[in-house]
Amino acid sequence: MSNTIDSALFKKMFLAGAASLESKKEWINELNVFPVPDGDTGTNMTMTIMSAAKEVVGLGDPVDMLTLAKTISSGSLRGARGNSGVILSQLLRGFTKVMKENEVLDIPLMAEACVNAVESAYKAVMKPKEGTILTVAKGICDKAIELKDSGLTDMNVFIDELIKEGDRVLLTTPDLLPVLKQAGVVDSGGQGLMEVLRGAYDAFQGKEIAYEITPATGRGPSAGSMSASASSDADIKFGYCTEFIIMLEKPFNVKLELDFKAFLESIGDSIVLVADDDIVKVHVHTNDPGMAIQRALKYGALSNMKIDNMRLEHQEKIFKESEKLAAGVNDGTGLPEDVNVTVEACGDAKQGVEADNSGLKIAPCASEKKEMGFIAVSVGEGLDEIFSSLGVDIIISGGQTMNPSTEDFVNACNKINAENIFIFPNNKNIVMAANQAKFLVEDKNIVVIPTKTIPQGITAIINYVPDMTVEENESVMLSEITNVKSGEVTYAVRDTMIDDKEIKEGDYMGIGDKGILSVGTDMNNVVYEMVDAMANEDTELISIYYGEDVDEQSADELCRTLADRYGDCDVELQFGGQPIYYYIVSCE
Repeated sequence: MSNTIDSALFKKMFLAGAASLESKKEWINELNVFPVPDGDTGTNMTMTIMSAAKEVVGLGDPVDMLTLAKTISSGSLRGARGNSGVILSQLLRGFTKVMKENEVLDIPLMAEACVNAVESAYKAVMKPKEGTILTVAKGICDKAIELKDSGLTDMNVFIDELIKEGDRVLLTTPDLLPVLKQAGVVDSGGQGLMEVLRGAYDAFQGKEIAYEITPATGRGPSAGSMSASASSDADIKFGYCTEFIIMLEKPFNVKLELDFKAFLESIGDSIVLVADDDIVKVHVHTNDPGMAIQRALKYGALSNMKIDNMRLEHQEKIFKESEKLAAGVNDGTGLPEDVNVTVEACGDAKQGVEADNSGLKIAPCASEKKEMGFIAVSVGEGLDEIFSSLGVDIIISGGQTMNPSTEDFVNACNKINAENIFIFPNNKNIVMAANQAKFLVEDKNIVVIPTKTIPQGITAIINYVPDMTVEENESVMLSEITNVKSGEVTYAVRDTMIDDKEIKEGDYMGIGDKGILSVGTDMNNVVYEMVDAMANEDTELISIYYGEDVDEQSADELCRTLADRYGDCDVELQFGGQPIYYYIVSCE
């Protein structure tokens, strides 16, 4: 067993770590304190590391340490979702900074990489909290320094000791966070990190790892290489498979990489972008190869250019397949029952208005040059309409059930033609990803208003004043969202104890800004108790947004009851259409 780690071995270790985390994803989700049925720590961390793993798989073999390090760093950075995912991406980013400068890692370099990783992660969190993944990472880092200083040279012993120390620190997290102790669990993010390390260690020891990671879009089979029975040429949305290499004439940083990728996504799909210090390898399916080439020339000279008409290739394949099938009929073998061959004349793919391929909901005015732009995270048809009516340019679907990635925010910013852009995350678990995107968009002034709930986001936008400066609007919004008390009603997915409240699986829960406000088996009573805990003598407005699983009549009855109970307040009811959460309520 080697006492050093080269690029080939580290690649195996990273992929095994990603696979290990994915295999334990649901178990890690169950460690979350709040037993709510939404996207959780295990999901966020897995999607973050898999974003990088899929790109690593696409690198092929052999791969040098610099390329590997940059791919891991940029892939996890772009794919980061949720607070735990952002922290994991920063740990990887810090670690790979040391990796990329060395072809082989020994114990001193591993210790240095650990220090870098922890420093990057702590810097990313505005108010670091102990008893979390940060605590576990720091404990591992401290142990790495101790082992390095002791003169240890055995890499197997080194990694084994780091895992033992990480497990030990993880067990202390309930003592640092009372909410973990009450729920009887360890920190889920810390557990996720340990699963990554355990998988990596297995690979280091030469164990066979059963994992299957699909390459990133464009690195697998070409979209134009489907069987004849799969589709017609009209189904090929982008007809030209375009490949080339950019010989860089200037540094190609993460910001430029994201900008170029966003441009390619606006004109095509099946995108592969692998950047090194000197070159960028590009693959894209598009209807206008010239636009891709023209944009690429901004970064340097081009080589190894290859453009294939996939519609012509596809049609030729169909005819050949048809001939083979016809021959099969003539020689008595017959046609398989599941084969359906259709041959159509050559022509352009069907054109028309299509949804943005990035999944963003974009207002027509987003492309117009203006001073201010707005991005909001929303979930539910009704809430989307509310944000649109308030002038939001781009709505990112996500929220509680699926946290948007850093790259989602970067792409959204790139699609708005505005000098200044306000982002409203509307979920406390999305704020860090939004802030991470802020530093990747250099040609626009990005302001993240740290709205932690949908009602806060609505209030912030309502208080925007066109005649005020960006700074003045930011100050007003930050002040106004502090006056909003928010509550959400959902159901429990498991038994637990939180805030001295015993919760049974299937119970309804009213969750406020700082914890569980009400629990019970009657949904309306849970709402009433939740509002009672939120409202006070200063409350003037109660807003209710009912979800997709609540009928309008039931919502009307609940609204009337609250209006009777709070006669001095305005009570408003609107359709939100959000999943998972039956009601979202605010008191202002």
